[in-house]
Amino acid sequence: MSATGSGRAEARPAAMSSGRGKGLKDMDTSDGTTPGLDLEPAARQIRELIGAVDDRQLAGPTPCPDYSVRELLGHILGLTVAFRDAAHKTSGPTTGTPPTAALPVLPEDWRTALPPLLDELVAAWRSPDALEGMTRAGGVELPGQVAGLVARNELVVHGWDLARSTGQEFRADEASLRSSEALLAPGDDDRSGPDAIFGPPVPVPGDAPLVDRVIALSGRRPDWRPGG
Repeated sequence: MSATGSGRAEARPAAMSSGRGKGLKDMDTSDGTTPGLDLEPAARQIRELIGAVDDRQLAGPTPCPDYSVRELLGHILGLTVAFRDAAHKTSGPTTGTPPTAALPVLPEDWRTALPPLLDELVAAWRSPDALEGMTRAGGVELPGQVAGLVARNELVVHGWDLARSTGQEFRADEASLRSSEALLAPGDDDRSGPDAIFGPPVPVPGDAPLVDRVIALSGRRPDWRPGG
């Protein structure tokens, strides 16, 4: 994901982060109430958002310039399946295909298909086994603990994309935002090249709301609006 000099967010969608944010190694992947990682708050936000998407909005723009709302929803559906299978250590097309291989295709039954898939994703990462060993997602090998954090971040950031693109309120929980903040914190990874997953962080005031700081760390402008 990157930002251009025009000031328009050029956030390139990705279903994988390098996981090299400077705060990642110190993060606790347990929420204290479940043995694994709790993605329910971030998944619940996605469920609420998709329920209010009007079909007329599907062709509209998103903060990811390569994606319309339709393709953003297809990406969310695809990453939900990919990270569900990553939790189960499944090896195959769902976990081995890079997210940039092709534009996502949104199935006709997405409104009924996506909510149960989100439930399966949440259930998969609540298992302590999901956090053990190595797994694969987006064609990248990574530790299970990191994959779970990346999955939560994908729901948070693309949830914001969907909310902003469809004129809805975004209400992420603080724990999910803090997780994304640590994951996205600039580390040693180079965000300037064409293959960078996230663009350079967008400057925001030090006292900006947490959600704005997180979105800025992902390379997006927190003030992005359709047509703006």
